[in-house]
Amino acid sequence: MKENVWAKTILSVYRYLERICGSIDKMVESRAMASFYVCSVNFANSNIINVADKIIALTERKKTLINLKILANNALEKCKPISAEILIEKYIDGDKSNDIAERHNLPMRSYFRKLSNAETEFGENLASLGYNEKKLNSFLSGEKWICDVYARLSDESKENKVKQSPINNLQLQLER
Repeated sequence: MKENVWAKTILSVYRYLERICGSIDKMVESRAMASFYVCSVNFANSNIINVADKIIALTERKKTLINLKILANNALEKCKPISAEILIEKYIDGDKSNDIAERHNLPMRSYFRKLSNAETEFGENLASLGYNEKKLNSFLSGEKWICDVYARLSDESKENKVKQSPINNLQLQLER
């Protein structure tokens, strides 16, 4: 299910969104300050337009990242409380699975089942908010770093499906 990969991707990048927005602000400020010097010395209109275009592009990126954070918050708010807690602890706080399972008094197997269900629930909430796979691909296409995370998680998902397939398990048993 691709929504699950997008769900994991969005949750994985969530903790970096604020920091990246801060970096974008610094880049905008430095470009604006540099353009003041360049434009006052050269008086070149093309330099002013070039700098303005770069600042606008950075501002659009920041807007996308802020909207992504709001989308994630809305999807988390729609989750069951235990699902939201597990997702926040795992992806946003970066807690280890063992610690989360222990904190919630869950055996590891139950924890992983609840985590999987929570990821599915989060993905369904994204879709109910109008952000299915196609919309997310379009919405985040300009964020290469997020697309890279998606590609990595997608590859891991495919590898796990191959490992878990009944045919593959049968082949492994026959090889022994």
